[in-house]
Amino acid sequence: MSEQFRIRLEKLEKIKALGVNPYPTTFDKTATLREITERYQDQSEQKLESAPEVSVAGRLMAIRRMGKSAFAHLFDGDSRLQIYIRKGTVEDPGLEVFKLCDIGDIIGVKGQVFKTRTGELSILVRRLTFLSKSYHPLPEKWHGLQDKELRFRQRYLDLIMNQQSRDILKKRSEIVQAIRMFFYQRHYQEVETPMMQPIPGGASARPFKTHHNALDIDLYLRVAPELYLKRLLVGGMEKIFEINRNFRNEGISLMHNPEFTMIEFYELYRDFHYYMDLTEELIATLNRQFLSDDRIEFKEQRIRLTPPFKKIKYLQAILDHSSIEPEELQDETRLTAYLKKQFPDLDLPPTHGKMLEFLFDQYVEAQLIEPTFVTHYPTLISPLTKQSPVNPRETERFELYIAGMELANGFSELNDPLEQKIRFDNQLKDRDKGDEEAQHMDLDFLRALEHGMPPAAGEGIGIDRLIMLYTGAESIKEVIPFPLLKPKSSNEI
Repeated sequence: MSEQFRIRLEKLEKIKALGVNPYPTTFDKTATLREITERYQDQSEQKLESAPEVSVAGRLMAIRRMGKSAFAHLFDGDSRLQIYIRKGTVEDPGLEVFKLCDIGDIIGVKGQVFKTRTGELSILVRRLTFLSKSYHPLPEKWHGLQDKELRFRQRYLDLIMNQQSRDILKKRSEIVQAIRMFFYQRHYQEVETPMMQPIPGGASARPFKTHHNALDIDLYLRVAPELYLKRLLVGGMEKIFEINRNFRNEGISLMHNPEFTMIEFYELYRDFHYYMDLTEELIATLNRQFLSDDRIEFKEQRIRLTPPFKKIKYLQAILDHSSIEPEELQDETRLTAYLKKQFPDLDLPPTHGKMLEFLFDQYVEAQLIEPTFVTHYPTLISPLTKQSPVNPRETERFELYIAGMELANGFSELNDPLEQKIRFDNQLKDRDKGDEEAQHMDLDFLRALEHGMPPAAGEGIGIDRLIMLYTGAESIKEVIPFPLLKPKSSNEI
């Protein structure tokens, strides 16, 4: 037990000795601190004298004691407001309790709104209620909170001390709400699909594995909801979406967290062209609500988000940004030779498709700063996508890139069960070659397709990365309340 902890524990015992319950069940608030400020800031002192008493609660952030009176600042998670407590005005044992309060403690006060000589809006406390004890001091504003690891490990402290962190999470909530409303207004139905799946599918990624004891079966945290959402399309649900978590057993970086939030949405009788248009419409809608001029500030760049967005084919993008020749891209043997020559220290990707993905990541991704739809992904790396009727090597698939980040992945859905079976077989061959992210064979999904699925389009958008753009956060950790971190010890996160 630290000295600070011991001293504060002794103060709590003294509060109890005054006959006060330091952890009451409820407190009757009449307003938030922001509401008090907005309601009374512009009122004259004469009007304030006739205003009704208010009841507010919050955390003590600053205390200035002056003998038989004191000023303090309350913070309620959104705003701050000054309170003034003095002998003769506050009911007993309010002043004695306040003398035992520390910065970080949570209290409730009831009193009259007034303005100090300097014009600062304040509350003259008539009744004080102790609500909770803080046994640890708050971090120093300009030292402790500069430690990013501390901020992410102890997000509660970050939110107490850092207005920017609170603003980011508030905007996150508003953006998710706006996205939901966008789809509700277009008569999409929100659904939920399993988070634990017997067969991981719907995306090329390594899954997390768990075990269900009662059924004695292995299950996987889902890498994507796609195959279950398409089962709903087979069942006749025409326009659906889901906002929920995906889990991918991959590395952690500025743009990757193993647990992340996505929206996936599907509509029957549509194709990937329609969904590129709908994606532009969604971005334009978010721009109107969250931007002043359709531009974002991200990593010292000003990026214009006004549709229509640029479009470029996947293979053409690689050709435009590298020295490789078209024939080398199409032939696995020649592509292997190219990679060995250009990247002699590289652990060679196990399949032709993985080689193409490596080249795209190496040469193209970081160049896609302005909003760009990369289209017509190779069939090799698009096992769930309908082929282009013009070129069977390509698919009707797009990904949206902004600021060098993939934001969205959409395509015309493959609804031919015989072709889908061939694609799954090819994925199994890729897995045998060492591609641990290859799709698994899902026989029940194939059986669903065999009952007939109408033409459809589907798309997934990464919510966390989208929020990074609209908040200017350069790390995905900033927009996730509790990002995954390596534990300091076996019993500490």
